[in-house]
Amino acid sequence: MIQKRRRWFYPTNVGKLFLGEETLVSCTPKGIMSMLESTGTDLNGKNVTVIGRSNIVGKPVSILCQQQNATVTMCHSRTKDLNAKLADADVVIVAVGVAKFINGDQIPSGAIVIDVGIHNIDGKLCGDVDFETASEKASAITPVPGGVGPMTVCALIENTIIAAERI
Repeated sequence: MIQKRRRWFYPTNVGKLFLGEETLVSCTPKGIMSMLESTGTDLNGKNVTVIGRSNIVGKPVSILCQQQNATVTMCHSRTKDLNAKLADADVVIVAVGVAKFINGDQIPSGAIVIDVGIHNIDGKLCGDVDFETASEKASAITPVPGGVGPMTVCALIENTIIAAERI
């Protein structure tokens, strides 16, 4: 029996994603977009700030947001004056890989916050966003755990079904 390891981050898939062609999208970015869509969030004309430039989450989700006519600002852990980049954000997607990297003082009032990170700090799970302070300013915020993770799993199942149907 030949076993195939299915990954969504092949050069062909990345190229198709960049060109806006139909392709299998990495599970976490796909889950994030599904979450936004399911809540009725229209990205058309919105300012989206993505914090994190990974090839698995940050870059693909920025492309997907641009394809929905969002204006995307890409940031990372070394971005100078991050607060200024966040000031006009309607949606903030944080996938920087640093526990509580973003706090409520940095979140624009009414912004939607999607926290992709998950960390175990002293036996407690937390994300890249300080949930307690950010939830006071955000109109909606994903919890950690229980936010992006389940949507990633849903996207994995969907991608697996699509891939199986192509065989």
